[in-house]
Amino acid sequence: MQPVENFAPRVLAWFDEHGRKSLPWQESKTPYRVWISEIMLQQTQVTTVIPYYHKFMTSFPTVGALAEAELDEVLAHWSGLGYYARARNMHKAAKMLVDEFDSEFPQTVEGVCELPGIGRSTAAAILSISRGVQAAILDGNVKRVLARFHAVPTWPGEKKTENVMWELAEHYMPSERCGDYTQAMMDLGATLCTRSKPQCLLCPLQSDCQGRLSQDPTQYPIRKPKKAAKPKKSIQLLVLMNQQGQWLLEKRPSTGIWGGLWSLPELASDESVVLHIEQRFATQVSAVTPLSSFRHTFSHYHLDISPSQIQITETKQVMEGEKYQWFNQQDAMAQGLPAPVRSILEQLT
Repeated sequence: MQPVENFAPRVLAWFDEHGRKSLPWQESKTPYRVWISEIMLQQTQVTTVIPYYHKFMTSFPTVGALAEAELDEVLAHWSGLGYYARARNMHKAAKMLVDEFDSEFPQTVEGVCELPGIGRSTAAAILSISRGVQAAILDGNVKRVLARFHAVPTWPGEKKTENVMWELAEHYMPSERCGDYTQAMMDLGATLCTRSKPQCLLCPLQSDCQGRLSQDPTQYPIRKPKKAAKPKKSIQLLVLMNQQGQWLLEKRPSTGIWGGLWSLPELASDESVVLHIEQRFATQVSAVTPLSSFRHTFSHYHLDISPSQIQITETKQVMEGEKYQWFNQQDAMAQGLPAPVRSILEQLT
């Protein structure tokens, strides 16, 4: 695909007039602050991220503060953002930065990519925005802009197509104002070159955009080939409440769905609640109150959840430890909880 001239100057001129320059992570563009924002913005909208970012930076203003924090505390600040592996990897990366790099980010994209949870595009964004390094990014917004501009005829998720788009991204990356250009490309994709209803008449690239000239820019990027329908799973989540009004939470394994978070005890959808509890915890059930069922969708399957509130009268066999712990309601809500679990407990507060 043949690159065009004046691509970057047009993008930068548009950014100077219309780009976003007052986002919280733009106030002090340190590698740490940019890194946190870039990880939060993966799979998450800017408007959702902003309050999380403010709270996170208040609690963990430096990479040292993040490294010293307990993982539970970090996950509690992440609760509701989803994709919790991002938070676990951030915590690991912070410890590496402190232990191996004297709390300073590496100087190269390759060096930053050695940190857990950071890929090529994120590493380039961190370095270009915070340090002005000439390093191209290829996040979702940039892929959309480039795929439309060149009417790329194949799905960008294919390795061959992705390689072509990396070549384009690197070609267009200017040698000056690298951070502004990186932010400009992300802004262009987020505000004008959107998935649906792109505002082509306001775009600085419209005169050469092959997607616009095709009369249907939304056909680009080419969509991923359809997969079979997502499978469905069903579980019951149990809100066990003791006579002191405390809830029993269960620590999830460190890997897998909701890894490292506090959750509710669960059982298969066809198991007897009373029998399960009495056998599992050697206690007596005094009341079972079904709560509203709902569906929570992950990237690769649907999870149908049927919650119940369970009042138990004896708790002598339910011992606190690494896996189970009783929390009063206020303390429970302060833990790192999966979004559906938080939603269930909010109904009861």
